[in-house]
Amino acid sequence: MTTADEIEARILDLLSAKVKSETAVTRETNIVADTGLDSVSVMDFVLELEDEFDINIPLDRIAEVKTVADLAKAVQDLGKTS
Repeated sequence: MTTADEIEARILDLLSAKVKSETAVTRETNIVADTGLDSVSVMDFVLELEDEFDINIPLDRIAEVKTVADLAKAVQDLGKTS
């Protein structure tokens, strides 16, 4: 099983690769407000996460996610139910 720290580190790597600005991506980064990603890019990122962690992230769960830390928690929780 992947640990919370490993999940968060992988999410940070994947998100950093998508962000075009010089802004550092941290666990407190607001995925929409701080990264400049549009809705299509965010959905592409979600699909990438689903592939990476072999999970399905429901849209209602994505709506609850604001920060990288929130996303890591959601991925970890969804991984437990897979």
